[in-house]
Amino acid sequence: MPHDKRSDVSLSMEQRSNSARVAEDESERNDSHCDRDNHSESGCFDASVASDQILDNTDGKHLRHEISEEFEWETRCSLFGYSPNWMQRLRNAQYVLCLLCCAAILQGFIVNGMVNVVISTIERRYQMRSTEIGLIAGGYDIASLLLLMPVSYIGGTRRKPVYIATGVLVMGLGALVFASPYIFSAKYEFSAEIHRTCGLQNIPLNECHSHSRNSLSNYKYLFFAGQFLHGAGAAPLWTLGCAYIDENVGSKMSSLYIGIYYTMALIGPGLGYIIGGQFLKIYVDFLHVNQKDIGLTASSNVWVGAWWIGFLLGALLCLIVAVPIAALPKILPGSKALHAKQVVEVHKTMLNTKAMEKGFGRKLADLPTSFRILASNPAFVFLSLAGAIEGLLASALAAFLPKIVEQQFNTSPSYAALVVGIMTLPGAAGGTFVGGYVIKKYDMKVKAILKYTIGCTIITACTAFVFFISCENVQFAGKTFKYNNEQVLNDESKAKCNSNCFCSQYEYDPICGMDNVVYFSPCYAGCHQTHFLEGKRVYSNCSCIAVNSTVKLSHQLSENITIQAVREKCSSGCNKLRKFLIFMFICMFFTFLISMPSLTATMRCVAQSQKSFGLGLQWIIVRIFGTIPAPFIFGSFIDLSCVLWKDDCQGQTGACILYDNHLLSIYLTTVILSLKLLSIIFFCCALVSYKAPDFKPKCQQINVTQSP
Repeated sequence: MPHDKRSDVSLSMEQRSNSARVAEDESERNDSHCDRDNHSESGCFDASVASDQILDNTDGKHLRHEISEEFEWETRCSLFGYSPNWMQRLRNAQYVLCLLCCAAILQGFIVNGMVNVVISTIERRYQMRSTEIGLIAGGYDIASLLLLMPVSYIGGTRRKPVYIATGVLVMGLGALVFASPYIFSAKYEFSAEIHRTCGLQNIPLNECHSHSRNSLSNYKYLFFAGQFLHGAGAAPLWTLGCAYIDENVGSKMSSLYIGIYYTMALIGPGLGYIIGGQFLKIYVDFLHVNQKDIGLTASSNVWVGAWWIGFLLGALLCLIVAVPIAALPKILPGSKALHAKQVVEVHKTMLNTKAMEKGFGRKLADLPTSFRILASNPAFVFLSLAGAIEGLLASALAAFLPKIVEQQFNTSPSYAALVVGIMTLPGAAGGTFVGGYVIKKYDMKVKAILKYTIGCTIITACTAFVFFISCENVQFAGKTFKYNNEQVLNDESKAKCNSNCFCSQYEYDPICGMDNVVYFSPCYAGCHQTHFLEGKRVYSNCSCIAVNSTVKLSHQLSENITIQAVREKCSSGCNKLRKFLIFMFICMFFTFLISMPSLTATMRCVAQSQKSFGLGLQWIIVRIFGTIPAPFIFGSFIDLSCVLWKDDCQGQTGACILYDNHLLSIYLTTVILSLKLLSIIFFCCALVSYKAPDFKPKCQQINVTQSP
């Protein structure tokens, strides 16, 4: 019977595997003893040497001493059990960083870019209030809150890339769900040709529109579900992703790599703002309607862009990126050797806890102890609270800044998204990268990092007054401006000039008169005739508008017509936007300048075994006290500054029509300045409470050679 060499190979591999496990257990016991007795160096030895010795005894042969302490099955790239040699060329830190950066860009593009760009568009299309938009935005953080703890704890001791890749796929599914209301809802009401001019043919006041506000706003649950899936998918990115990078590079390079990682995450929103803004220039129902046939332009107050396209694109990209991430190994070759030389800066009182023991945190039974250890670490607690405040501000501004720019400076949604995106790319992304580079450049320790964050936060607090830079409100007939200086008859914006028009208070179709005043609809402006001029709907014979302009409708027609109103935004005549963007850039740059330093300080003040769990717990604190309430808080203050709401025939309040810009500036400045002062206090408490260790707890390796 022929001898099967494969059996010998399998037996040899099994013997080596068993022997290697024995060596690892022995190494862990010695390392654990070494970590507790930090002043002793004699008890330390190289685990790879012990592994080599046992392998030599097992095989009876002399094996090379270059065998690393990582085991081959943990360091090989594989996908569904397929592990070819060509794939192993990609198991390096640069490739890992590249793939994780792609995932971070996608997360930023979808969640912090596209979602925030379409906020005001969804609000207008589905008749929602800012607080309801806040509920939708909060779905992301609620999912993160529920999943961060189990994902960071369970995934922290397993193959992290698999969890990260699964999260990216879930995030793509969320993008599909978020775009689904476009498929399920009817066409936008302005996609049909509607005449709302003065006359007996108008809709009676008591007639109820078939698409009431209540039925449209029910789509908020689908939007919430999409955001919930976004949050579930992104949960592994900021806990397991950061921990995976930190575990596979040296401590000096960790801040730079994570800085690049976070920078890419902030490039994503910038790309989302810019690309999403371009999509908003396309009419929402362009597949069914030609916008020129209905006389709508992107500058109209009722324009709704194709908000859904970006989410379909994001879902496709998530599928493409998730596959190579899933193939990454559990650990990279040489990563444990890097950590053997790492200087530990864990909070002093943590040195004698179980968290310093090798293997701590691998069992679910260690969870209560791990939580108790982190809760007794004051530096970690105060850094987490400061992060919650900073997260609250960042989340709120990310969600509402395009809307704020649109309202305060009377711009279109697409232009507001474009300028915010252009500002975000160098501001947020640049600040994050520079913050990580500064830590690496000056090799800053925890104390120095905390002083640095305090200084930057003080600067950002001074820039909170930027929101006082705003434009005056455009005049709105019947609310801030009297019809031809006439007395308004009632709260329905009626005056003598339109009293015989039988206008519906539920049919909002704003137009801009030649007097640069906004009218609720052509009917309320007393307009009797409508025309098309260069793709725009224009109006004439308006009894409430005294100013007019004579134009020729076309070159083919010799007849001139007197135009008194047009279906687009009125000009505010304000040029303060550039000044606002300059100061907002400074505020954003210094805000994100501390993101990497504060994250680095957090990871350094906890034990190695608690990094993943610590980051997960910190993100939970940030979610509970920061990002979850942020949209509700800011949305409520934005709603408080509303002076005119759109109501439907069922008595339901829809989207805000008119905001008081000055009141909005006061609310925003007060809230932001108060939160920044609170953040400074927490950073100062972290600095005072942090106690650095008096010695280097890591043992020096003793080179042991095995004679042949």
